[in-house]
Amino acid sequence: MTGIIDLSRRGFIIGTGAAGLSIGILSGCAPGAKDEVGGPPPPEVNAWVHIGTDDVVTIRIARSEMGQGTLTGLAQMVAEELECDWTKVTTEYPTPGQNLARDRVWGDFLTGGSRGIRASQDYVRQGGAAARIMLVQAAANRWGVPTEECSVAMGVITHGPSGKTLRFGEVAADAAALPPPEDVPLKDPADWKIIGKPLNRLDTADKVTGRQLYTTDLKMDGMLNAAIKAAPMRGGTLGSFDASAITGMPGVKKVVKVDDTSVAVVADTWWQAKTALDALPIEWVPGEGSDHSSAAFEANLEDGLTADKAFVGNKVGDVDAAFARAAQIVTAKYNAPHQNHACMEPMNAVAVWTPEKCEVWCPTQNGESALAATAEAAELPIEKCEVYKQLLGGGFGRKGAPDYISQAVKIAREMPGTPIKLLWSREEDMEQGFYHPITKALCQGALDADGNLIGLKIRISGQSILAGIMPQALVNGMDFATFQGLLPINDNEMTGDQTLRYTFPALLIDHAMRNPPVRPGFWRGVNANQNAIYLECFMDELAHAAGRDPLEFRLAHLGGDPKLAAVLQAVADKSGWGSDDGKARGLCCFYSFGSYTAACAEVTVGDDGTLKMHRIVAATDPGYGVNPQQIDAQVAGSFVYGLSAMLHEEVTFENGEAEQKNFNTYNSMRIAEMPEVETIVMPSGGFWGGVGEPTIAVAPPAVLNAIFAATGKRIRQLPIKDQALR
Repeated sequence: MTGIIDLSRRGFIIGTGAAGLSIGILSGCAPGAKDEVGGPPPPEVNAWVHIGTDDVVTIRIARSEMGQGTLTGLAQMVAEELECDWTKVTTEYPTPGQNLARDRVWGDFLTGGSRGIRASQDYVRQGGAAARIMLVQAAANRWGVPTEECSVAMGVITHGPSGKTLRFGEVAADAAALPPPEDVPLKDPADWKIIGKPLNRLDTADKVTGRQLYTTDLKMDGMLNAAIKAAPMRGGTLGSFDASAITGMPGVKKVVKVDDTSVAVVADTWWQAKTALDALPIEWVPGEGSDHSSAAFEANLEDGLTADKAFVGNKVGDVDAAFARAAQIVTAKYNAPHQNHACMEPMNAVAVWTPEKCEVWCPTQNGESALAATAEAAELPIEKCEVYKQLLGGGFGRKGAPDYISQAVKIAREMPGTPIKLLWSREEDMEQGFYHPITKALCQGALDADGNLIGLKIRISGQSILAGIMPQALVNGMDFATFQGLLPINDNEMTGDQTLRYTFPALLIDHAMRNPPVRPGFWRGVNANQNAIYLECFMDELAHAAGRDPLEFRLAHLGGDPKLAAVLQAVADKSGWGSDDGKARGLCCFYSFGSYTAACAEVTVGDDGTLKMHRIVAATDPGYGVNPQQIDAQVAGSFVYGLSAMLHEEVTFENGEAEQKNFNTYNSMRIAEMPEVETIVMPSGGFWGGVGEPTIAVAPPAVLNAIFAATGKRIRQLPIKDQALR
């Protein structure tokens, strides 16, 4: 869940003149900040907004656009404070190299964890506000009047007493010479005109017409294409290959040993490279993990469910005492499998390497890590490298890892000065993933004689993402991310947006870490996905065991959290909870990524066990909703992703290799399977939550609970594709 991309190679505008003005607010953009590596300090502030003499406003976006709408949402936030004409707004990406050279004026380039807007909303709005203040000051200076007598709207500054007007483009150059304001007040949300409106996305038209370019569309003079193959088994390495066997094949230019684990073929076209690579005799050397199988790991996870040692993520009261006095104990086991990100756009990058410079064009969720990986692979100082982000054809967390970027650079080093476009095959993409971690959960609930829940235990057994790819982020060996949505309420910046909102008299949630030799990754929604299933499906089981209505049972434990209770009640009311219309209904509510979400699914299950998901009503309270239209689309899109995983998606391993090689064995939802989605956007204000990831978690538990309501059968093993629902 990291990410960033960049579309533009265009140099950062420094001067004024006919080009116009770039305006920013952070200290790194103040006079004296470096603009170009080794170059003189710029004479003015240039960061967030460029305004041409034609009044076109170009807003620079540091986050990555991968279909979620962040590009448009962030532009709305800048435009809101700028008071420009939205019809004249366009966007472009600064590069991570420019960011480095300007003391990271744009902040971090990471796009993940549903933080694209919420983690940068304050300073991008300040960028727009500062630009407006400077433009008004420039106009007031030209007229020789106080700024208090001036107003601004739709990109036009008006002097009230005289009625004189100036367009932004007419004073942009003057404003560029002014120092940035020290005090930058932001609008009261009650005064917003653009934020909160369902404006059309800025990237839709080009996508619909086919003008939008992705990295795979890029063409350069003399470009060659590369296909790559890495050891298919976990821990395997490259033994040997016979390049002479394919050097005479059409278009083949070079066979490259990329590193100790992979080999690539460079050819005139990608298909020529792929065909030759498939014909290349390769010997792989098995390593640690090469004998791994999913069956063995399942057994290891099962052992973890009852292990003595575990990391405690949340503890309240005396759980043992609660269970000792229980009138009824309910127990259930659930699991979540390995899953692949399966982006429509496989991993790819274009690289050009010379001894003096290395440039990369790529889809990435983290431009700064992409730049660091480029420099390392190029064996050049980072100041001599640059990354130009492109729009992503899907990211879902996968394109936060820069492995494919490093490969492209290493191949390009073998052919200095030649642009090399590396494109993974779908099979390579499936075999070399950073997979959603596999976990199991043992859930136990203690009920008293009146059906009250007096104690709850959830033991998670399974893989840690941080241990696998970011061990430095572990806290005394514990992976706090494993407990997403289940942590105690706190103000910690890293965990405060992933807390349990139910109140229980006694509680114990812990994690027995079990890590297979399969690299894990941040898969859209991360651990909130399975944790919502573990918690919310078990809450449903507890309600039925207690003889209580699942809605009433949940609300009884949400007395201290009116926001989560509100979204839950909203979906129940909208869906007609309790209706006798032939459809079974299931509920779910969950707090993650700083947002309150809930869903009610309506399903039927035929006599033959055929599942039909008719409708899912979803409610979300992200605090502030920048673009309701995009929120609605994100909810529906996240449901496609989450329900596909629930229904079909699982990666299994045998002899260290992923058994699912392509979409014929790693299926996803078809249009006919998709339920109608009705979204209720309930921004209560006062905070900034995520959208793209928190909503994904609530759809699968709601459907699973609805299946039980329809059949009386609990489904606890995912995916459900091969299970009898009756």
